Amino acid sequence: MMTNLFSVFDPSSSVFNLSLNWSSTFLSLLLIPSAYWLLPSRYHVFWNSILLTLHKEFKTLLTESGHKGSTFIFVSLFTLILFNNFMGLFPYIFTSTSHMALTLTLALPLWVSFMLYGWINNTQHMFAHLVPQGTPALLMPFMVCIETISNIIRPGTLAVRLTANMIAGHLLLTLLGNTGPSLSYVIVTLLLVVQIALLVLESAVAIIQSYVFAVLSTLYSSEVN
Repeated sequence: MMTNLFSVFDPSSSVFNLSLNWSSTFLSLLLIPSAYWLLPSRYHVFWNSILLTLHKEFKTLLTESGHKGSTFIFVSLFTLILFNNFMGLFPYIFTSTSHMALTLTLALPLWVSFMLYGWINNTQHMFAHLVPQGTPALLMPFMVCIETISNIIRPGTLAVRLTANMIAGHLLLTLLGNTGPSLSYVIVTLLLVVQIALLVLESAVAIIQSYVFAVLSTLYSSEVN
């Protein structure tokens, strides 16, 4: 019996005061296909086609001014978040992406590095971004304040968006699952159908949120060039 609905997200398993639940973050390494087979499997070919598609899309978003090879950073970021989101859908596996400790750790260093690179190497370009084209002179001070605030909260919005979406779906599944023992057989059957539908929805959310995180990171990177 859970004392708290949020206890499903509590990293409480520990040995020598070291939380073992965070080790689920590295379970995805076991699922990454090996590149050392003479004949790659269908899974390997399928995953490579996804990575190539993402590489082409991120390359388009970064434009010609982007550094060569930088797309692999965002493809790797997509892969890490996607596998961790899916790992959290299995029973008794800790969902690390539902914690700000991980999502903010991914978002904040990326944003800080983009800002440092942009302000050091393209200072005039960064100042020009603070005032959108065609803004009246009277509104320019307000636009600078608004653009500065929206720029500062970017890592927070990236982290909170991913965390909130992961928590919301898992909480709904847990809440509906806890009502099962007190229901009749007919309603439990309906509940199972709803749970399966929610699981499919959560699978879609896992893909979409990892894609959104990677694409927004790519767009933030393209703005500083």
